[in-house]
Amino acid sequence: MTELKGFFYPRSVTGQSSLLPSPPWHYAGDLLTVEYRTDPKLIADILPAPLTLAPEDPGAVALIWADWQSCGSSKDEMLDPVRAQYKEAFAVVRCAFEGRTYSRCIYIWVDKDFALLRGIHQGYPKKFGSIHMTRPHPFAPAPQVAAGGTFGATLAAADRRLAETIITLKGPAEKNGFVNGHPMAHHRWLPAIDGKGDAHAELIESTGAKFEGGQPFAASVDHFALFDSPTEELAHLKPKEIIGGYYRQIGVVWNGGKSLVPRVGT
Repeated sequence: MTELKGFFYPRSVTGQSSLLPSPPWHYAGDLLTVEYRTDPKLIADILPAPLTLAPEDPGAVALIWADWQSCGSSKDEMLDPVRAQYKEAFAVVRCAFEGRTYSRCIYIWVDKDFALLRGIHQGYPKKFGSIHMTRPHPFAPAPQVAAGGTFGATLAAADRRLAETIITLKGPAEKNGFVNGHPMAHHRWLPAIDGKGDAHAELIESTGAKFEGGQPFAASVDHFALFDSPTEELAHLKPKEIIGGYYRQIGVVWNGGKSLVPRVGT
């Protein structure tokens, strides 16, 4: 029997066809964040056991747009940009498990297949979407990452717009928000082939192995809107109060996580 190679699908004799290289995975990107508060009950309704609401500010939500370049250890993808560049938008809340506060991505959309599969491995519930962000540049008419820079961002999926925002940078901040500032608590689910429950269900902790960040900027949120869709539920997390906006350029290395509640079979 031939031993097939490759970190993920499709595996082959050489491993060249695999959609993903083996970790570690390296990311560099621009993050635009809007934080707001919703009804904590709406967050509690989408937290599966054994996760519970965060003890502090349980209704806080972060909606984050990101423009990424990413690669494996060889960094080959950086010189073949179609394999490196992608954008995503994701909603993050906070939760608690065994006395510790975690961040949790509850909805996320990406525009490339490798990013989708990579996220599924990490427990992110990724779907395809259309994501656009204003790009910074030192020359007009583009904004600069500096006070006064105004940025827009949009998210759509299945031909429907789901979210849009406009922010204006005010000045340096200590960090780019607090909702997405903890290790992630995610579930990895694989339904059983016979339809009877899950063949694999696992609660994991995931965090960056290395982090670098530029100066965070606080921003006013000049416009923010969520829209209903027949195939999405982001708009259910209706904003009650805007906390603030942020912009930051970062670099992250991801190199695996650990099981919090391992369970295989049902």
